[in-house]
Amino acid sequence: MSLIDPRAIIDPSAKLADDVVVGPWSIIGPDVEIGEGCVLGPNVIIKGPTRIGKHNKIYQFASLGEDTPDRKYKGEPTRLVIGDHNIIREGVTMHRGTIQDRDETTIGDYNLIMAYAHIGHDSVVGNHCILVNNVALAGHVHIGDWAILSGYTLVHQFCHIGAHAFAGMGAAIGKDVPAYVTVSGNPAEARSMNFEGLRRRGFSAESMQALRRAYKIVYRQGFTIEEALVELEEVAAQFAEVAVFRDSILTSSRGITR
Repeated sequence: MSLIDPRAIIDPSAKLADDVVVGPWSIIGPDVEIGEGCVLGPNVIIKGPTRIGKHNKIYQFASLGEDTPDRKYKGEPTRLVIGDHNIIREGVTMHRGTIQDRDETTIGDYNLIMAYAHIGHDSVVGNHCILVNNVALAGHVHIGDWAILSGYTLVHQFCHIGAHAFAGMGAAIGKDVPAYVTVSGNPAEARSMNFEGLRRRGFSAESMQALRRAYKIVYRQGFTIEEALVELEEVAAQFAEVAVFRDSILTSSRGITR
């Protein structure tokens, strides 16, 4: 029995693993590769160049690998690369990159991308992230591992969201969000750290206490960013988790959400 519905349209040059399931009315274009164990629902559209790894589930009406609407894009063969074990829900859109930046939009492993989320050109989504319904990432956005963006979160182009960060519903993010930090509001403001998420992921009480101290140094004691980075040096040397937090501030190019 064929795993590809006869009503699907698949370009002869597309490369699909033998066990890939494709639902009716899905369209897979040239220069698309799909790894083993992937399941595509009905009405999925994939345009190349796109590489999709193993054991991904893609729901109906998702559009992956389309040209970016960025005005500087002139039809170059840029790429979308998706890793393994991702769940991509209904109506998700992911655009390929531009040659002016990374030449590639990249999605890691074990992510949950919920309905109608958009991932813009040249963006990078790490591993184990959750993008809830209607999240919109502009171009050039980087999302760290284990980050969670609640429904209707908007992220401005070139923003970086740190590992384990959390954005509340409807957050409008225009600056970088350091690792572990929880933000909400329009414009987004820092509220605390994602301690509940860290607890669930097995962070020790000692490391979370160190992160509480680090958060206060940056957000509660009136230091400038430069002064706070100096104050963080000692505790960052003792706790790798604080070093990650400090580094995410140190490497920010847009300034951090305060």
